[in-house]
Amino acid sequence: MAVNVYEGMFILDSNRYGRDVEAVSGQIPEMIQKAGGEILVSRLWEERRLAYPIKGQRKGTYWLAYFRLSSDRLAEMQRQCQLSESILRVLFLKVDPRIVDALVAHAQAGPAAAANRETAEKQEKEAEGSEAEAVAVTGKEAPDAVSPDVKEES
Repeated sequence: MAVNVYEGMFILDSNRYGRDVEAVSGQIPEMIQKAGGEILVSRLWEERRLAYPIKGQRKGTYWLAYFRLSSDRLAEMQRQCQLSESILRVLFLKVDPRIVDALVAHAQAGPAAAANRETAEKQEKEAEGSEAEAVAVTGKEAPDAVSPDVKEES
């Protein structure tokens, strides 16, 4: 069968993850490798409140993974995730081969790089805004300014 790149989004039990980070997060790459897959990226995405309880849990830890796996082994992976007590939900998406490199690079950079990029963009916009303000102020006379042609009468 064909080997494809997949994106896996795992919702982990936050309580179990909080007690033993290494064991719970290590379970995902271990499952992928046992199924004959190759891990490209595996990292924490975020922890958030769930829209509705899943298996009695109101919070979930989201884990993002990109991996290569034979398409006939994906069902086996899905079944292993269903049997795991630490994994509340999982979603696998087949990634278009044309965008694999970009997605993997973005995932490796992580949230810190995205935050840095957003901060830099805000700073650029603020700098552009302050330059435009400076031009606008210097291009006009202030409303309180008195024209030199006008003489005050005493």
